[in-house]
Amino acid sequence: MNQLPELPERDLPPGRHRLLKEHLMTEIRHATATVEKPAPVRRKWLRPALAATAVATAAAVAFVVLPSSSSPNGPDGPGGPGTSARPSSRSAVALLEDIALAAEHEKSYGTVRDDQFVYVESKVSYAHDEGGAKSTIDPLHRQEVWMSVDGLHTGLVRETGVGSHSVPPDVKPGKAGWDVSSFYNNVRTLPTDADAMYDYLAKSALKYGGQEQNQAMFVLVGDLLRNSIVPPEQSAALFRAVARIPGITTVEHVVDAEGRPGVAIARTDPDNPLRDEWIFDAKTYEFLGEREVATKDNAGVKKGTVTANTAVLRRAVVDRAGQRP
Repeated sequence: MNQLPELPERDLPPGRHRLLKEHLMTEIRHATATVEKPAPVRRKWLRPALAATAVATAAAVAFVVLPSSSSPNGPDGPGGPGTSARPSSRSAVALLEDIALAAEHEKSYGTVRDDQFVYVESKVSYAHDEGGAKSTIDPLHRQEVWMSVDGLHTGLVRETGVGSHSVPPDVKPGKAGWDVSSFYNNVRTLPTDADAMYDYLAKSALKYGGQEQNQAMFVLVGDLLRNSIVPPEQSAALFRAVARIPGITTVEHVVDAEGRPGVAIARTDPDNPLRDEWIFDAKTYEFLGEREVATKDNAGVKKGTVTANTAVLRRAVVDRAGQRP
């Protein structure tokens, strides 16, 4: 795998890291957060960042940004790039309410101590740069993440075929960036009311300079859900808030990286030729994983190609980094 040069450090919130780091040898994100420098526009075929940490990767392939259509019936049809001003579909709003109701009854992890770690095991696959205007898709492989509950302890990422890397506690309670981090001790303080959660997402999205606000809100929710544990009340509020973001659609008959069938909540990036999909079990509404799908031919990647694929297999709270449940 070719390694791209390290991007210079940026001062911005950790929820935006999926937009910055090249895929090196780890699943590590680095975040120093102030709002003095805006984040750059999201690049094509981005690797989803580790949402449970202030330090994670976001492999980005530096392709040319394609212009998006301003018409809802543009070259990609309904749900294509130009959807940011369109209301969400009725099916998406209804599905998100079902997901929210299911989230309210998710199991509790009981008392979680500050010195513990959130463990997430997944199968993942991402696109990466092969140089020039070409890209390839990584083989599906195992990823394990241990993220500090309080953000003050060093976490760990293990990825088959890539290796292991520690995750330093770079963002801490009370410091810039903590409010959009997905450390458990922050996530459990988020609003439990849908109106307040929407306001939180909208305010946080303003820090994401260079990206359309509604898409920034959608990306932030994905970052909060991906490799963390969100308490039932906050989880339900997140999904009800997402239902108010314009441009949300559903995609039927999808499968996650494990091959499990489901239905997706999706939004097409108005600035880039890809669609983000969160996949849920169609009966239980359990979160299964997520995908990124190319909406145009670009950089050797054909329209319809899954450029990022994740299946969450296990979540747990453990006592130390490296410990499996």
